[in-house]
Amino acid sequence: MRYYVFDLDDTLYPRGSGVMEEVRRLILGYMTERLQMLPEEANTLRQRYLIQYGTTMAGLLRHWHIDPDDYLAYVHPVPIDRFLEPNPELDQVLEGIADPKAIWTNASRRHAERVLDVLGIGRHFWPIVDVCDMSYVSKPAPELYPRLVSLLGVEAHDCILVEDSVRNLRPAKSLGMTTVLVDGEPDDTVDFVIGRVEQIGALARSLPIARA
Repeated sequence: MRYYVFDLDDTLYPRGSGVMEEVRRLILGYMTERLQMLPEEANTLRQRYLIQYGTTMAGLLRHWHIDPDDYLAYVHPVPIDRFLEPNPELDQVLEGIADPKAIWTNASRRHAERVLDVLGIGRHFWPIVDVCDMSYVSKPAPELYPRLVSLLGVEAHDCILVEDSVRNLRPAKSLGMTTVLVDGEPDDTVDFVIGRVEQIGALARSLPIARA
């Protein structure tokens, strides 16, 4: 049995849709309102933490000791239906993949559920693994990937990780997962590259039969 594990934001919908731009605006709002930073300082630190730790939240937890639940509640009330719409093509593609499918996101479960609901594809995914399930540690922290495999109850070589970030795929590749990059430039980390997530169906049909 294979287990397809999908990232959420900028993977299940096109990059530049506006969702993550709105999240970034709310992150800066959190930093200026809750932490009393100047806008320029907030923007500089947001970018630094993203590069250094994978997410802004990871840096704020380490250096500012924020309340992670308060942070997630602040940055995720995005009006998803303003930026996304149902995707019947992706719904059909996912229906055609018999193997189980999960979501793994650095965001909150509620944010994931709202995105999946608007896209009309929530029925295909179980479980939704969010940053809270990972003790507020964010991808690409290497220690998370064995935890994910254990949670799903499969071997690493049976997991196919679908991501928009090469950085998040590197630990997966090292562990033995199959790595699929959506809309990005390939490197040695990446087993497969697809231009849009809907192409995962054709890729799934091309893969050899999984070991029992």
